[in-house]
Amino acid sequence: MMTDPPLIDDPHAAFLQDGVSMSIGGCGPGAAPTLARGVGCRVAPDRRQVTVFVSAAQAAPLLACIRANGMIAAVFSQPSTHRTVQIKGRDARLVPLAEGDQALLERYRKAFAADLAPLGFQEVQVQALVTCADVVAVAFTPAEAYVQTPGPNAGERLGNAR
Repeated sequence: MMTDPPLIDDPHAAFLQDGVSMSIGGCGPGAAPTLARGVGCRVAPDRRQVTVFVSAAQAAPLLACIRANGMIAAVFSQPSTHRTVQIKGRDARLVPLAEGDQALLERYRKAFAADLAPLGFQEVQVQALVTCADVVAVAFTPAEAYVQTPGPNAGERLGNAR
């Protein structure tokens, strides 16, 4: 039995877990959009699952949509270069935090602050933006993935077309 390779390759997995800006979207009744800031990401070793982290309070409308229909779109963008990737899933669900996630979130905050520092942002500003005491994890299987970096390749699919 042949299994399709994961949509996310190793370089993209590293990018998603680096100091990038994360916007996590969902949709509610009538396809009404909802959005929350991601505060970290974990990609499974086999690259077939992506877990994003959000503030439970700030992302309450998004989490309600995910509970209702499992639809998710996550956009990862590096502010210093505008390199951007979008990943969509259809099976998003809340999952417990795993061992090591708090350390992962701290590494993310430091990496994000380092990327923003040359743009004039102080680390304390970035820490205030992406630090939250009520972090929850949302896991999903990438069903679609796209390059969204501005330019001629924007909209190009990553991995296999599914």
